[in-house]
Amino acid sequence: MTVRGDGDGGGVFEAATGDGPLPADAEQRSREVRAALDGLLGIRRLTRGGDPQAVPADWERRQPVRAVALVLEAGGITPSSVDAAGARTSTGYRVRAGERPGTAVVEWPGPPGAGAAREEAEALGACVPVLARLGWDALLYKGPRGRRFLEVEPMGD
Repeated sequence: MTVRGDGDGGGVFEAATGDGPLPADAEQRSREVRAALDGLLGIRRLTRGGDPQAVPADWERRQPVRAVALVLEAGGITPSSVDAAGARTSTGYRVRAGERPGTAVVEWPGPPGAGAAREEAEALGACVPVLARLGWDALLYKGPRGRRFLEVEPMGD
């Protein structure tokens, strides 16, 4: 999710997809994530009515990578990270576009030798209820080389 104006005089908030650096100030990042989630729930209340946690808004359906990344980050799931050269530096979720429109894929990568493959089933399993609480269906699949991933889509589709 991109939010313009973070309340501190401007700026842009981008949900962590797992393909960027870790934030320098975790406390500030936590405040930004809470504000972005509050904004998202406000959009849902205005556009969908009813329970703002039940069903993703049209905006989320058009940008599922950003929306799913925000839900995971707000749910306390740690994103993976990469350095300036693109090398993976930490283990965590990574969100990318799914093959079908309106879907996202959540993977659990880490640096070489970090054991991400051993922990991915449990870690991805922990993502499922976090996503479900905010209106996203997530199914666990096994892909090439036996690596697991979640395919995520809005509930009600």
